[in-house]
Amino acid sequence: MPKIAEIEGTPNPNAMKFILKEPLTWGISRSYENAEQAKGDPLASALFDIEHVTNVFYVEHWITVTQDGGADWQELKRRLAEPIRAAPAADVESAALAEAATESISKLAPEDRLRLDRINALLDEDIRPYLQSDGGDLYVLGLVGNTLNVHYQGACGSCPSSMSGTLSSIQRLVETIEPDLEVVAV
Repeated sequence: MPKIAEIEGTPNPNAMKFILKEPLTWGISRSYENAEQAKGDPLASALFDIEHVTNVFYVEHWITVTQDGGADWQELKRRLAEPIRAAPAADVESAALAEAATESISKLAPEDRLRLDRINALLDEDIRPYLQSDGGDLYVLGLVGNTLNVHYQGACGSCPSSMSGTLSSIQRLVETIEPDLEVVAV
């Protein structure tokens, strides 16, 4: 049962980041935009059962919960803390990690896998740490020709600066290795 070490605001005023002493997962992120998507995930389902919750994102030692703007954060944080503390700490998920890592690249041609590896290395170094520190993340959905499809998760999913400033930064960054690549947030 994870203990909450700290609770932080994020650049998105409707999202709050809970930093935990024990991990919820080992490297695998979970992102849900509604209660229907969260079916089968006891923690996310319990959080969506709380009025005003609109998004749940978690990975490793932190979880970000986004609300619709209609709740007082002080009261909502108290209500959210209960299911977070009741969640089981992560078991070693090495088989699931290996499956998740290979599934996303298995359909790409070898030359596109190399391109995607280079792009992900840049994102891992220059973009994801900042998004994660703010309670969000970025998932690469695919690479089709010269279009890189990305999806913001957690606090970044509904943050206005993600769709403008961060997306422009990602575009400029990937253009350093692939000048004709277009980044599209979906």
